[in-house]
Order: sequence, then C-alpha cells, then structure tokens
Amino acid sequence: MAIAEFRSNKLRTFLSLLGITFGIFCIISVLATINSMKTAVQNDIKTLGTNTVFIDKWEYRNDNDYPWWRFIKRPSPKYEEVNELKERVPIIQNATFMTSDNSVVEFENDILSGINYYGVTEDFAKIEHFGIGEGRYLQQTDFDHGANSLVLGTNIAEKLFLKPERAIGKIVRLKNGKPAIVIGVIEKQGQSMMDMWQYDDCVIMPYKFLKQMVRDDDAQPKIIVEGKENVSIPALKEELTGAMRSIHKLAPGQEDDYSLNDIESFAKFMDTIFSNINKGGWAIAALSLIVGMFGVANIMFVTVRERTAQIGLKKALGAKKSTIISEFLLESSFLCIIGGLIGLIAVFVLAFVFTSLFGFKVFVPMDIIGLAVGICLFVGVIAGIIPAVTAANLDPVVAIRSTT
Repeated sequence: MAIAEFRSNKLRTFLSLLGITFGIFCIISVLATINSMKTAVQNDIKTLGTNTVFIDKWEYRNDNDYPWWRFIKRPSPKYEEVNELKERVPIIQNATFMTSDNSVVEFENDILSGINYYGVTEDFAKIEHFGIGEGRYLQQTDFDHGANSLVLGTNIAEKLFLKPERAIGKIVRLKNGKPAIVIGVIEKQGQSMMDMWQYDDCVIMPYKFLKQMVRDDDAQPKIIVEGKENVSIPALKEELTGAMRSIHKLAPGQEDDYSLNDIESFAKFMDTIFSNINKGGWAIAALSLIVGMFGVANIMFVTVRERTAQIGLKKALGAKKSTIISEFLLESSFLCIIGGLIGLIAVFVLAFVFTSLFGFKVFVPMDIIGLAVGICLFVGVIAGIIPAVTAANLDPVVAIRSTT
C-alpha cells in the first residue's frame, strides 16, 4: 500500500523525500569526511612520533596571544645546543638540528622552483619515518664533512629524470648554482594531512652543506627531540625546559626565550576543529531534516484523508488502534528510509569522486551507516505519529460514510 501510494503521487513523494535526502546527505558526508580526516591525522601523528617535541623560537599554537615582535626577538636554536641537550637530558632518545629554505633545483635545461631544502643532522631519519626507494640515505661521513650529497623527493626525481632510478649519481644545481650529487630518492609518500616536510617535493641534505648557501638565522632553525619509549610528553617538556633555561642562562624570574611545541597538543587542537565542523554539519542537517519531517507529515495527513473510508472499514472489522498506528508509522518510516538511502548513495558517489580526483581517501564506516538508518527511523516515527494517532481515533461510522 505504501509503495502504491508513492507511485501514484511521484512528485509529492519526491518533494517530501528531498528534505530527508539532503539532511542525511549533509550529516553522513560531514561525519564521513571528518572521520576520514581524523584517521589520516592520527596515522600521520604516528609517523611523526607521539613523544616528539619541536624546540623553536616560534610557538606553533599561540594560545596566549603572545605578540609576534617578542617572538622575533628571541634567539634562534643553535646547532651546538643539540649535543648539550643530549648531555643534560638523559630521557632523550634522538635529537636533530634542522634548517630549511625554498629555492630551485636545476638539471641541464630543466629548472624546478619553489623546492623545499632541508638541512638535517644525523638523527633526523631516526625521528622522521620515511623509506629510500632508490640509492641510499645520507651517511655519517656526509654529515661530518658537509658533503654536497642530497636525497630527492619522488616528484622532483620524476620531473627532472622521468624515472627515479635515473637520478642516482646525477649532478644537479641548487641555490646560486651550487652543485650537488643525487645519492638517493625517497619513496613516494602520497597525500597527507600533516605532511610537515612534504617528502615528495623536498631535497634533504646535510645541515653543514645547506649552511654554505643559507645563514642559520634565515633558515628557520629548529631542534627536534624524541623521548625514549614510555616517556610522556609532559615529562619530556619538563626536562627540556630546565635544560634550555640552563643553556640560555636564564635567571629564575626571566621568561622563556624559546618554545616547546609538541604534536600531541596540535592533535588535540585539530580534534577541536573537527568537532566544530561536525556541529556545523549537524546544524545544517537538522534544518533539512525538520523541513523533510514536515513534508513527510504532510504526506501522511493527506494519506489519512484519502484512506478515511478504508480506516473506518478496518476499525469496524475489529482493527485495534495500535494496528492503525503501526500501519502509518511503518509507512512514514519507510518513506524516510528511502530518502535516507538516496542520501547515502549520494555520499558514496561523492566519496568516490573526491578520492579519485584529490587522492584523499574518504570512507563511510558501518557505524555511520547505522546512524543514518537510525535517524531515518526516528524522523519517520516523529513525522508520522500525529497523523497515525489521528487515523486511529477516527469514528468508524463517520469514516466509512466519508467519500474522500
């Protein structure tokens, strides 16, 4: 009966379904996207290390509205401070000094601009997890002598040499025409939510070699520290605070002239952003669902009017009120489930298109699909309850005598 009703009033049914479809589409698409983003961020955090601290003059999250001109007056981290920290803080597992720049990579007549240079020390590869697809990584002798050896990102190798393996042993020119030998190519990393170093489009070289092209103060220097296993971020930061204040010779009353930035706090900050986006999606979806609910309720009122005589006959034959109510609630719920399924199909299509075009995997977990079905049933019951009760309370004699 419900299907026959929908088929006989296609336009009315479609317009009523539209609100439910759009509401479910908004909720599920937002939840699926946020869930996919959170999963990607969590995976990236695992690669960055959950017990990693970045020592910098800048605070990555300026919660205290600290003025930028006070940050810029701070001293930059120094290369020599890495060994001092290792000596003073026994819970350090690895520590590396890192500088960066943005310039060109040239090979013969080809020039790539906007390439990230990263000058690092020995422990960088122990803290940051990436593989070498071709050739080898930097060795101790490269770091000790500041050799003009470098490792290319996959995208750079493919653009300059077509195939990554062809890059090994080639001499490229860097900033100011500085020659360097390609000794390795990083495995392709792909798109990432928190790809801090963008390995596919970077050049990694010994810090002492990059220093020949860029002054430390102009190269955004930072120290990356990784604590030993089972060492918490708060414990590591507490030890680093004492060591850094001692190294910088700060008096007890002086404020810190450095920042300790950790990935864990950034992850919590991202969770807050995702939560706010979720709330926005729910707000938009709620409006659509309310509109859809009124549309479904309207259909059910019309259906009750059209079936008044049938309802009267059923009641005259002994049908209980609960039977009449159940009939109309099932019909309204069925209508909402159809709208929800259309919304779900639209989400799956959008996820496929988004994944194909942008390379970022969006997936719809089963618990979110279950949530969509639950919402549809809830909306269906709420939309149909008043028409159903109205139908159940009809007087059989009056209803049978009705001609419409």
